[in-house]
Amino acid sequence: MEKKNLELTKKLRQELHQHPELSNQEVRTKQRLMDFLKEHTQLEIVDKDQWFYAIYRAGEDKKNIAFRADFDALPIEETIEIPHASTVRGVSHKCGHDGHAACLTGFALEVDQKGADNNIYFLFQHAEETGDGATQCASLIKEHNIDEIFAYHNMSGMALKSVHVIDGTAHCASKGLTIHMEGTPAHASQPEDGVNPAFAIAKIIGSIPEFTASEINRGMVLCTVVQVDIGERAFGVSASKGKLLLTIRAFYEEELVKLQKNLEALSLSLSAQYGLKTSFSYNDTFPETVNHKESSDKIRKVCQNKGFQLVEMTEAFRASEDFGHYLKETKGAICYIGNGEDYPHIHTVQYDFEDEIIETAVELFKGLAE
Repeated sequence: MEKKNLELTKKLRQELHQHPELSNQEVRTKQRLMDFLKEHTQLEIVDKDQWFYAIYRAGEDKKNIAFRADFDALPIEETIEIPHASTVRGVSHKCGHDGHAACLTGFALEVDQKGADNNIYFLFQHAEETGDGATQCASLIKEHNIDEIFAYHNMSGMALKSVHVIDGTAHCASKGLTIHMEGTPAHASQPEDGVNPAFAIAKIIGSIPEFTASEINRGMVLCTVVQVDIGERAFGVSASKGKLLLTIRAFYEEELVKLQKNLEALSLSLSAQYGLKTSFSYNDTFPETVNHKESSDKIRKVCQNKGFQLVEMTEAFRASEDFGHYLKETKGAICYIGNGEDYPHIHTVQYDFEDEIIETAVELFKGLAE
């Protein structure tokens, strides 16, 4: 990577870090990235409202390859002392999406200046943290007949600059499920006169070990109780409303669906038994992210050619990643670049993107673009 491009990329990364924006609110971030590319490249830029992409055209007879970076931040207060600390109270880039976006612009600089053998689509995506972004951006795949798509995520607990790859499932599918239950209030001295959802909610919670047992599931299945909210702080009233918030997660998407159906069926059965009104709502829906072996093999080959340390992963991440939406539309793969084995983990207050991995990410993408 050219030294000038590397310095520009680092500077941009730290600027993005100073001005973080939450999912679906990334107005300034998106505009700054677009302005940067307009100032430093001749690439065609297509504005899609909340997200955008840039295009390098090598020719109509060439393959169309896409590279994706996310750019949203997290609702975490910046507490570490760094020169480029977040200026937004309660919001910071504690997942490294500032670094992902900067690396993609650095890659764009290199391609614009040196060319590429294929048509390259630089996809800048909003709202990865909530799972909203890729559902919208995936339209790029069919619209431009994308042959293959790649992405990387920085990851702590891995040797600095090492590249980690896996075939098949790389991230589990997950979903936020809220079960809303409503009965009727009564005086606390006469609870039999009302309908209290607490007992039904308790039975749902008690069913979780049965639904997630390894004996009845092919892969890992998890159901995490996030919040239980029943009634009010009124000791004279028997509760009449309640919510149970769950995060359901599975290695196989089909088993996530099965878990959801089991929980909903039990909730409706208990509602009929107790005389409750029940409804469901959903948040942060992520598909399973399944790498295509052909694409993972290309990552392996680039690492071999460039002398990068390559590590074969033995199991998928439990955490989800909306990159899976793209991999349902075309072949591709996501890999991981290490921040260091003892580096603060993502989504923790001590974390800041490790600028030393920028060049590794850009060189990896350059190899995949050939």
